[in-house]
Amino acid sequence: MKRKTMIKFTDVRKRYYIGKPNELEILHGIDLEIYEGEFVSIVGASGSGKSTMMNIIGMLDRPTEGEYFLDGMKTEKLKDKELSAIRNRKIGFIFQTYNLISRTSALKNVELPMLYFGLDGKTRNRRAKELLDMVGMGERISHRPDELSGGQKQRVAIARAMANDPAVILADEPTGALDSATGRMIMDIFQHLHKEQGKTIVLITHSQELAEETERIVTLKDGVIVGERRGKAC
Repeated sequence: MKRKTMIKFTDVRKRYYIGKPNELEILHGIDLEIYEGEFVSIVGASGSGKSTMMNIIGMLDRPTEGEYFLDGMKTEKLKDKELSAIRNRKIGFIFQTYNLISRTSALKNVELPMLYFGLDGKTRNRRAKELLDMVGMGERISHRPDELSGGQKQRVAIARAMANDPAVILADEPTGALDSATGRMIMDIFQHLHKEQGKTIVLITHSQELAEETERIVTLKDGVIVGERRGKAC
Protein backbone atom coordinates (compact mmCIF):
# COMPACT_ATOMS: atom_id res chain seq x y z
CA MET A 1 0.00 0.00 0.00
CA LYS A 2 1.36 3.40 -0.98
CA ARG A 3 2.32 5.61 1.94
CA LYS A 4 0.71 9.02 2.40
CA THR A 5 2.74 11.95 1.11
CA MET A 6 3.77 14.13 4.06
CA ILE A 7 5.97 16.71 2.27
CA LYS A 8 5.66 17.66 -1.40
CA PHE A 9 7.65 20.24 -3.38
CA THR A 10 6.51 21.00 -6.94
CA ASP A 11 8.92 23.15 -8.98
CA VAL A 12 9.91 25.13 -5.88
CA ARG A 13 12.14 28.12 -6.54
CA LYS A 14 13.50 30.61 -4.04
CA ARG A 15 14.90 34.01 -4.95
CA TYR A 16 16.22 36.86 -2.85
CA TYR A 17 16.62 40.59 -3.70
CA ILE A 18 13.89 40.22 -6.34
CA GLY A 19 13.98 42.93 -9.01
CA LYS A 20 17.35 44.26 -7.89
CA PRO A 21 20.69 43.99 -9.72
CA ASN A 22 21.89 41.44 -7.15
CA GLU A 23 18.82 39.18 -7.47
CA LEU A 24 19.83 35.66 -6.50
CA GLU A 25 18.01 32.36 -7.05
CA ILE A 26 18.99 29.74 -4.46
CA LEU A 27 16.61 26.88 -5.33
CA HIS A 28 16.10 26.13 -9.02
CA GLY A 29 12.86 24.16 -9.39
CA ILE A 30 12.87 21.50 -6.67
CA ASP A 31 10.54 18.49 -7.00
CA LEU A 32 10.45 16.21 -3.95
CA GLU A 33 8.08 13.91 -2.08
CA ILE A 34 8.68 12.59 1.43
CA TYR A 35 6.28 9.98 2.75
CA GLU A 36 4.69 9.46 6.13
CA GLY A 37 7.00 7.51 8.43
CA GLU A 38 10.04 7.97 6.19
CA PHE A 39 13.51 8.89 7.52
CA VAL A 40 15.13 11.08 4.84
CA SER A 41 18.41 12.98 4.80
CA ILE A 42 19.06 16.04 2.64
CA VAL A 43 22.79 16.35 2.10
CA GLY A 44 25.02 18.86 0.41
CA ALA A 45 27.99 21.13 0.90
CA SER A 46 27.74 24.61 2.36
CA GLY A 47 25.93 26.84 -0.13
CA SER A 48 24.02 23.97 -1.75
CA GLY A 49 20.63 25.32 -0.64
CA LYS A 50 20.03 22.96 2.31
CA SER A 51 19.19 25.72 4.79
CA THR A 52 16.84 27.45 2.35
CA MET A 53 15.08 24.16 1.70
CA MET A 54 14.83 23.45 5.44
CA ASN A 55 13.31 26.89 6.06
CA ILE A 56 10.63 26.24 3.44
CA ILE A 57 9.86 22.75 4.79
CA GLY A 58 9.58 24.25 8.27
CA MET A 59 7.44 27.14 6.94
CA LEU A 60 9.92 29.67 8.28
CA ASP A 61 10.11 30.97 4.69
CA ARG A 62 7.96 30.71 1.56
CA PRO A 63 8.77 29.65 -2.01
CA THR A 64 9.09 32.44 -4.58
CA GLU A 65 7.53 30.11 -7.13
CA GLY A 66 6.13 26.59 -7.05
CA GLU A 67 4.00 24.75 -4.51
CA TYR A 68 4.69 23.27 -1.09
CA PHE A 69 2.23 20.85 0.50
CA LEU A 70 2.53 19.69 4.11
CA ASP A 71 0.34 16.71 5.01
CA GLY A 72 -1.84 17.48 1.99
CA MET A 73 -2.22 21.18 2.81
CA LYS A 74 -1.14 23.81 0.31
CA THR A 75 0.91 26.30 2.32
CA GLU A 76 2.14 29.21 0.22
CA LYS A 77 -1.02 31.34 0.48
CA LEU A 78 -1.57 30.84 4.21
CA LYS A 79 -1.28 33.87 6.48
CA ASP A 80 1.63 34.16 8.92
CA LYS A 81 -0.63 33.42 11.91
CA GLU A 82 -1.91 30.25 10.20
CA LEU A 83 1.65 29.16 9.37
CA SER A 84 2.71 29.69 12.98
CA ALA A 85 -0.16 27.54 14.28
CA ILE A 86 0.64 24.75 11.79
CA ARG A 87 4.36 24.87 12.66
CA ASN A 88 3.58 24.48 16.34
CA ARG A 89 1.25 21.56 15.75
CA LYS A 90 2.84 19.72 12.82
CA ILE A 91 6.62 20.28 12.95
CA GLY A 92 9.19 19.57 15.64
CA PHE A 93 12.42 21.53 15.11
CA ILE A 94 15.87 20.40 16.27
CA PHE A 95 18.80 22.75 15.65
CA GLN A 96 22.58 22.41 15.85
CA THR A 97 22.62 25.27 18.40
CA TYR A 98 19.78 23.74 20.50
CA ASN A 99 17.80 27.04 20.75
CA LEU A 100 16.80 26.38 24.36
CA ILE A 101 15.68 29.21 26.63
CA SER A 102 18.67 29.76 28.87
CA ARG A 103 16.99 31.05 32.03
CA THR A 104 14.50 28.25 32.49
CA SER A 105 14.65 24.55 33.34
CA ALA A 106 14.70 21.59 30.97
CA LEU A 107 11.14 20.82 32.07
CA LYS A 108 9.86 24.32 31.26
CA ASN A 109 11.67 24.31 27.90
CA VAL A 110 9.81 21.14 26.91
CA GLU A 111 6.51 22.48 28.23
CA LEU A 112 6.69 25.68 26.17
CA PRO A 113 5.32 24.39 22.81
CA MET A 114 2.41 22.81 24.70
CA LEU A 115 1.66 26.15 26.36
CA TYR A 116 1.29 27.75 22.90
CA PHE A 117 -0.84 24.76 21.88
CA GLY A 118 -3.20 25.53 24.76
CA LEU A 119 -2.72 22.46 26.96
CA ASP A 120 -3.38 22.84 30.68
CA GLY A 121 -0.51 22.95 33.18
CA LYS A 122 -1.03 19.46 34.57
CA THR A 123 -1.01 17.87 31.11
CA ARG A 124 2.05 19.88 30.07
CA ASN A 125 3.95 18.86 33.17
CA ARG A 126 3.12 15.16 32.83
CA ARG A 127 3.96 14.95 29.12
CA ALA A 128 7.19 16.95 29.50
CA LYS A 129 8.39 14.54 32.21
CA GLU A 130 7.50 11.54 30.02
CA LEU A 131 9.43 12.97 27.07
CA LEU A 132 12.48 13.82 29.16
CA ASP A 133 12.43 10.28 30.54
CA MET A 134 12.27 8.95 26.97
CA VAL A 135 15.50 10.77 26.02
CA GLY A 136 17.28 9.83 29.24
CA MET A 137 16.99 13.22 30.91
CA GLY A 138 14.47 12.36 33.62
CA GLU A 139 16.95 13.16 36.39
CA ARG A 140 17.87 16.55 34.93
CA ILE A 141 14.43 18.14 34.59
CA SER A 142 15.25 21.03 36.95
CA HIS A 143 18.59 21.89 35.32
CA ARG A 144 18.95 25.01 33.16
CA PRO A 145 20.73 24.72 29.78
CA ASP A 146 23.95 26.26 31.17
CA GLU A 147 24.09 23.35 33.63
CA LEU A 148 23.93 20.75 30.85
CA SER A 149 26.46 19.32 28.38
CA GLY A 150 25.96 19.68 24.64
CA GLY A 151 24.53 16.19 24.32
CA GLN A 152 22.17 16.77 27.23
CA LYS A 153 20.97 20.03 25.69
CA GLN A 154 20.28 18.26 22.41
CA ARG A 155 18.30 15.55 24.17
CA VAL A 156 16.19 18.24 25.84
CA ALA A 157 15.74 19.83 22.40
CA ILE A 158 14.52 16.50 20.99
CA ALA A 159 12.04 16.15 23.86
CA ARG A 160 10.81 19.68 23.16
CA ALA A 161 10.45 18.90 19.44
CA MET A 162 8.19 15.96 20.36
CA ALA A 163 6.03 18.00 22.75
CA ASN A 164 2.98 18.34 20.49
CA ASP A 165 3.41 14.93 18.81
CA PRO A 166 4.34 16.51 15.45
CA ALA A 167 3.81 14.91 12.07
CA VAL A 168 7.36 15.83 11.01
CA ILE A 169 10.65 16.14 12.88
CA LEU A 170 13.01 18.54 11.11
CA ALA A 171 16.60 18.22 12.32
CA ASP A 172 19.23 20.70 11.12
CA GLU A 173 22.79 19.39 11.65
CA PRO A 174 21.68 17.99 15.05
CA THR A 175 25.06 16.39 15.86
CA GLY A 176 27.24 19.14 14.35
CA ALA A 177 28.34 20.56 17.70
CA LEU A 178 28.77 17.20 19.44
CA ASP A 179 31.60 14.68 19.77
CA SER A 180 31.19 11.38 17.93
CA ALA A 181 30.04 9.34 20.95
CA THR A 182 27.38 11.89 21.89
CA GLY A 183 26.33 12.24 18.25
CA ARG A 184 25.88 8.48 18.16
CA MET A 185 23.50 8.71 21.12
CA ILE A 186 21.44 11.39 19.37
CA MET A 187 21.19 9.32 16.17
CA ASP A 188 20.05 6.33 18.24
CA ILE A 189 17.19 8.47 19.59
CA PHE A 190 16.20 9.40 16.03
CA GLN A 191 16.23 5.73 15.03
CA HIS A 192 13.95 4.96 17.99
CA LEU A 193 11.53 7.73 17.02
CA HIS A 194 11.50 6.48 13.44
CA LYS A 195 11.22 2.74 14.05
CA GLU A 196 9.20 2.62 17.28
CA GLN A 197 6.97 5.68 16.85
CA GLY A 198 6.82 5.85 13.06
CA LYS A 199 7.86 9.50 12.91
CA THR A 200 8.61 11.24 9.62
CA ILE A 201 12.12 12.63 10.06
CA VAL A 202 14.01 14.98 7.75
CA LEU A 203 17.70 15.26 8.59
CA ILE A 204 19.64 18.18 7.09
CA THR A 205 23.35 17.35 7.12
CA HIS A 206 26.65 17.74 5.29
CA SER A 207 27.77 14.35 6.65
CA GLN A 208 27.52 11.38 4.29
CA GLU A 209 28.19 9.11 7.27
CA LEU A 210 25.07 10.31 9.10
CA ALA A 211 23.04 10.30 5.90
CA GLU A 212 23.79 6.60 5.41
CA GLU A 213 21.77 5.86 8.56
CA THR A 214 18.56 7.13 6.95
CA GLU A 215 16.20 5.36 4.55
CA ARG A 216 16.70 7.75 1.63
CA ILE A 217 19.47 10.20 0.81
CA VAL A 218 18.63 13.27 -1.28
CA THR A 219 21.71 15.13 -2.54
CA LEU A 220 21.48 18.85 -3.20
CA LYS A 221 24.07 20.81 -5.19
CA ASP A 222 23.86 24.45 -6.27
CA GLY A 223 20.12 24.54 -5.55
CA VAL A 224 19.26 21.43 -7.58
CA ILE A 225 18.62 17.82 -6.54
CA VAL A 226 21.40 15.91 -8.27
CA GLY A 227 20.74 12.44 -6.86
CA GLU A 228 18.62 10.19 -4.67
CA ARG A 229 19.54 6.78 -3.31
CA ARG A 230 18.63 4.39 -0.54
CA GLY A 231 20.42 4.57 2.79
CA LYS A 232 21.33 1.70 5.09
CA ALA A 233 18.21 2.14 7.25
CA CYS A 234 15.84 1.02 4.48
